[in-house]
Amino acid sequence: MNSISSGTVLITGPTGGLGRETTLAIARRPPAERPDLLLVGRAGRALTEVADDARAAGATVHEIGCDLARLADVRASGSLARDLLQAGTVRPLRGLVANAGIGFGDTHQASADGHELTFAVNHLAHAQLIGNLLDSFVAPARIVLLGSNTYYQNVFRRMLRVPPADWRDPIELAKPLAPDLTATAERGGTAYSDSKLAILYYAHELQRRAPAGVNVVVFEPGFMPATGLSRAQGAGVQRLGRVVGRIPGVSSPARSGPALASIVLDDRWEHLRDGAFVVKDQERDVQPFAQDAAREARLWEATAELLGAL
Repeated sequence: MNSISSGTVLITGPTGGLGRETTLAIARRPPAERPDLLLVGRAGRALTEVADDARAAGATVHEIGCDLARLADVRASGSLARDLLQAGTVRPLRGLVANAGIGFGDTHQASADGHELTFAVNHLAHAQLIGNLLDSFVAPARIVLLGSNTYYQNVFRRMLRVPPADWRDPIELAKPLAPDLTATAERGGTAYSDSKLAILYYAHELQRRAPAGVNVVVFEPGFMPATGLSRAQGAGVQRLGRVVGRIPGVSSPARSGPALASIVLDDRWEHLRDGAFVVKDQERDVQPFAQDAAREARLWEATAELLGAL
């Protein structure tokens, strides 16, 4: 049993796709390699089912109902997780997988707190949850954030009409599209890519502020047509995605779930820190503009402002 496996791992978005496969990949490990699990997701049948399946595999599991589009829910979830940890109901917190993510074509949509919904769920909710739990980690520990190469454009993504990030001040990124402007698939895709660039910036700054021994990693599972995130890109991209998804080697939740479980648990990855970027199972460099100390500090400052607390 390594140090991470001897503790507890919290996973957001465990009810479907990559999150469900990661949860079950962890639960199905041998007892000596299996941490306790805190599953943070929307209360309901899907959360109950994945928790029951993980328990049937032998894991100790606690469900925490949470709508990540509501910061009050996120704060309550953090408080409940802290209570479970402090009471010794679960073992010490050694890992957190910020898996939950959304992408919408309609960037008019706002969270319960008035923030653009993609930015709110993909970045702000996890920043709130991690901030609430940062002093609860017991080192060595790992925080794994879900990234995406959509933050920049290459030939493949240009062919799929996936727009890159268009970085602006985070306060602006958090504003829903004005009612007099038309929402388009391109704007939705840009909002998604902006949120993923924010995750890279946040990971770098989080590492500077995290307690010693708490390492921050960003995981990119690869293009996964089966996850439904392509809905924001329109019917044409979805059709092309279904064709691409049949090509051997293209990512799927079933393949990427065990890879993500490995990132958070296995000794192979214990050296990773500073927001290291792992694509599938290979560490990769990010584009030069995705490492920017000034932007990272500003994102941290703006995030605190948007969350309403330092």
